[in-house]
Amino acid sequence: MTTSSAPASPPRRLTQVARASLLLSVFFALDKALGLLRQILIGRQFGVSAELDAFNAANNIPDLLFALISGGALTVALIPVLSETLQLSGRPALWQLFSRVANWAFVITAVLAVVVACLANSLVRAELGIAPGFHPEAQDLVVQLMRLNLIATLIFSISGLVMAGLQANQHFLLPAMAPALYNLGLIFGALILAPAHGTRLGPVTLPSADLGIQGLVYGVILGAALHLAVQIPGLFRYRFRWTPRLGVVDPGLRKVARLMGPRILTIGAFNLVFVIQDNLASRLPVGSVTALVYGWLIMQLPQTLIGTAIGMALLPTLSEHFARRQEAEFAGSLARAARTIFALSFPAALLLALTIEPFIQTLFAFEPSDTALVAWAARAYLAGLVGHCLLEIGSRGFYARQNARLPLAASLLSGTVFVLAALLLFRPLGAAGIALSNSLAYTLEAALLLGLLARRYPAILRQGRGFLRILVGGAVAAAVAAGIMVLQPASPLLTSLAALAAGGLVALVFIRPEIRTLAQL
Repeated sequence: MTTSSAPASPPRRLTQVARASLLLSVFFALDKALGLLRQILIGRQFGVSAELDAFNAANNIPDLLFALISGGALTVALIPVLSETLQLSGRPALWQLFSRVANWAFVITAVLAVVVACLANSLVRAELGIAPGFHPEAQDLVVQLMRLNLIATLIFSISGLVMAGLQANQHFLLPAMAPALYNLGLIFGALILAPAHGTRLGPVTLPSADLGIQGLVYGVILGAALHLAVQIPGLFRYRFRWTPRLGVVDPGLRKVARLMGPRILTIGAFNLVFVIQDNLASRLPVGSVTALVYGWLIMQLPQTLIGTAIGMALLPTLSEHFARRQEAEFAGSLARAARTIFALSFPAALLLALTIEPFIQTLFAFEPSDTALVAWAARAYLAGLVGHCLLEIGSRGFYARQNARLPLAASLLSGTVFVLAALLLFRPLGAAGIALSNSLAYTLEAALLLGLLARRYPAILRQGRGFLRILVGGAVAAAVAAGIMVLQPASPLLTSLAALAAGGLVALVFIRPEIRTLAQL
């Protein structure tokens, strides 16, 4: 490996990057907190029911359309081209290109939304569709809710691109606020639109519209509108002008289209996993689809705060090292990030798996059998927490090197592994078998990407005694937590809190060096 003699970035610039990352992380945490509150309210309103299964299943196709057209696929391709246009041709040219891309995205989304609405019955009932195992009444409800959801998808087709336009102008605050506003819309749906007899908050009973499960979808539509509305002031600030043209000869538009290809397939493979997951879960007892949604939510809380937060903060640094040909620094940053993520995620997965059930019972007020169903789905997903967290830096290591093909190949492979494993496990293990298949597939994907990176940067896997210390620390922390859980005093919730706190403190003793390493990432 060779290291360029180019000077390192001045500390001040790194501090600015850290501050920007902290701002995004704060709003990320706010979004997750509101998302958890949203799911608690929905869970208390509908329980682990056939209605909620239908609502969750109905989201799949609209979510897939958004992800492929205006979500991660297009924005990742659009931001670099918009930034380049801004630097070379100025802001008016940026907004002209943005308008053409947004116009195409809206037209394509609208056409596909009409097609999906017309084919909704087949998409839901077909053997390879979304919910072939549901009862006919539940399938009818999925069709109805899916068609309503497509309205929100049309709004998101523009809102997602507005985020990219503002970020290309180096404006991050309003795009960071948008997801929180979306969750507020859903919370309004759960509190006001859905309940039949109002929602009681302490001494106050809120009025309600008595729309049932449809109220949640209207909350989704409201949330999408808020997601867009909060960003509109940013468009005025940067003097946005809409150009009502499509055009196919624009070189910037063609460049965006070329860059989208691998990313569309990667995101499509990821989202297709959830369609297949619900297809299989629909053949299981009522509540299985909802159990997977809640289990995934529980796993995503630590995964977002550990893996996604570190991955987002790390990508600019990795890209800078690659651009300057600083191979040793690139390898060192990846190695430190991998060790830190493992140190945080491994004990977290063990401790949450041991203590999660009383939290689920208290927060969501499910029936005991439903609580157990959700808890086992969550434990199966938590088995993949380390893999999901490491995947955040494994994929970004390749994106920083401007290589999207290997992450695509790894994603296709993990999707194949998921399908095969899920077909084997979903009958004997139920919803937990599907979640376990997810953990297996994405842990394999993370190992593959990190292994390929380690061929060029061996330091990534040379963790030495630190790796063993983290393993021992996690095991000791889990043993302490398990010992407290066995005591079983009057309050299971207090026991879980005590076990989680004690195990966390023990884990911190072992991973102190990795906590200090966070400041060096």
